[in-house]
Formats: sequence, structure tokens, C-alpha cells
Amino acid sequence: MARVPLRPAVADLPAYVPGARVPVGAAAYKLSSNENPYPPLPSVVAAIADAAVDVNRYPDMYATELVEQVAERLGVPAAGVVAGCGSVAVLGHVLQAVCGAGDEVVLPWRSFEAYPIAISLVGATGVRVPVRPDGRLDLEAMADAITPRTRAVLVCTPNNPTGPAVHDDELRAFLARVPGDVLVVLDEAYVEFVRDAAAPDALAVHAEHPNTVLLRTFSKAYGLAGLRVGYAVARPRLAAGIRAASTPFGVSHVAQLAALASLRAEGELLTRVEAIVAERSRMLDGLRAQGWTVPDSQANFVWLALGDHASSFAERCARAGVLVRPFAGDGVRVSVGEKEATDLFLEVAAEHAPR
Repeated sequence: MARVPLRPAVADLPAYVPGARVPVGAAAYKLSSNENPYPPLPSVVAAIADAAVDVNRYPDMYATELVEQVAERLGVPAAGVVAGCGSVAVLGHVLQAVCGAGDEVVLPWRSFEAYPIAISLVGATGVRVPVRPDGRLDLEAMADAITPRTRAVLVCTPNNPTGPAVHDDELRAFLARVPGDVLVVLDEAYVEFVRDAAAPDALAVHAEHPNTVLLRTFSKAYGLAGLRVGYAVARPRLAAGIRAASTPFGVSHVAQLAALASLRAEGELLTRVEAIVAERSRMLDGLRAQGWTVPDSQANFVWLALGDHASSFAERCARAGVLVRPFAGDGVRVSVGEKEATDLFLEVAAEHAPR
């Protein structure tokens, strides 16, 4: 019996593996998805409730008010901001705008799990460059990997799942080697958690390099992971191409109003970010005191390079009531959550610390 064939690029796609969810009726801390552990602020909940009465209507297709507010805060033209259904979807639109069959996209690995999927869907080939043993991106090697077929380079900073942020000097040295017709995507999903003084001001870098695009999100620091709001910052001409490739009405009315309310409550939300950063430091200090070698995370998670022991360690954590995210053969990523979750995770980690 004949069957409708799938495109080879789709048939061969690696599956995106989400962080484990807490089973219904079970009691466990979910540290597997890099979520903000705090619930939405009352003002944001009120905005969501107000927006709910209009869900019979299509949203503003271009999220005009949200784009204008983001642009004003960042000091960039509104024509250079493109909103989408989370920064993952925006990345897909960016690649659709500049890549096609036969093109290459240079990416670090291990890095964000959605990168190979997004690259394959546009028919391009991903060129993976290993991250360094300390979890940092090897920008020099990534520059070496650029060929005449390269259309884009993905720079995840801080890198998910290893945690370190790129430094200003290495980023500028890297950009000096990248041809002007190759797009450099600076994925800053966790930028609000960065406290490394050597990290770059990506907006300043973007102002100097027309071939850069910034990706940011409301999912992490702003706690709107369930509503899917992200955006790109690009030169207006590039932004117009990304916008043309975007899914129509991709950001719901509810999500737009929640993001606007979050911007109005930015001070309160960033206070929560400081608490998460403090808890991250406590987790890192606790692990290092136990003898673990842990990369310098600048995100809301930490990384343990456990290699082939990643899955078994994650299973032990789950039995103890903490869900973490294993990457088979590489390591385990642990989100920063409640203090009680950190305490419990450190107890499990202590039992399996290097001797």
C-alpha cells in the first residue's frame, strides 16, 4: 500500500526531548526544564485574565505594542524587533530567512537541543564544533569551521546546557574573522542571569556588527514559559525578512498582554532573578565543596559532565524526588529552583560525589 513520503530532512529529525514532568499525584521538585520557580506576579495574572475575554479575536499580528516597548527599553528601532512564539520559533524564522538547501550553519555542541532540528528543517547542514572541556564555546574553532557555504553561526551565551557565557574580547575577535555576509545569531535566552563582568554588551556588539541578530525570551527571567514569547533584534532589513518568514499571529493576545505586564513589573521580576542568581551560587558552591568540577554557569542552571553516567545519576535524583535533565553520554543539567530543591539535590549529589 502506497504511503505519502516524508521529506528526508523531517524523517531523520532528532526528537526534541523535553525535561521530565512530575507525574500526576507524585511529589517531586522539577529542575529539568530551566523554568522560573516563581509563579506569575498578581499584576501579570490580572493581565492574563483580562486578555482571556478576547480570545475569540485574532491577536495583533505583529505584536505592535510589545515590539515598541521592547525596542524602547533596548534603545533600538521598533522596525528591528520581531516577536514570535518563543525564541525557538524565532530562531526557525531567522534561519528560514537566510538559509536553504546546501547551506551550512556552524553551531557549538553540546548546545541547545533545538538547534539541529531548526537547521535540518530549512534544509541546511549543521557543522558541530565541540565546546571546550570547561563548558565554554570554542569561538576560535567555530571561526575555523566557516566555509564559503556557511550562511549562519549560532552562538549560545550563556550556553545551554553547560552554562558559561562568552567573553567580550573573544566574541569581538571571533566577529572580526566572520565574513560580513554570514549571519551570527547571539542566543541570549538567559542574559538576565549573567553576572560575569567579562561578558559582552550584546546590544553594543550588535550596533557595531550589522550581521548579528540577538535572540531573547520572556520564558526564563520573566517567568512566561507557558505562554511562549520571544523576539529577535536585527537590522531593519534583516528583521523584515525574519518577519516575512514568521508564523502569522504567532504570539497570542494573552501572551502579548502578559509580556507587557511583565515589562511594567520588571523591577519586581528582576528582584526574583537576583534570588535565583544567589541560589545558583549556593548550588555551585555546594557542588564544588563536595569535589565536583562544575563550569562557571551564568544561567539559571548548572552542568555536571557525567558522561555515560548521566542517565543513571538522573534516575537516582528522580528516586529522591528531584527531576533533572540528563543528556545521555554527556552530562546532567540541573535547573536552579526552590531552596528546598537545592538542598535535596545537594544531598543526592553528595552521595555520588567524586572520591
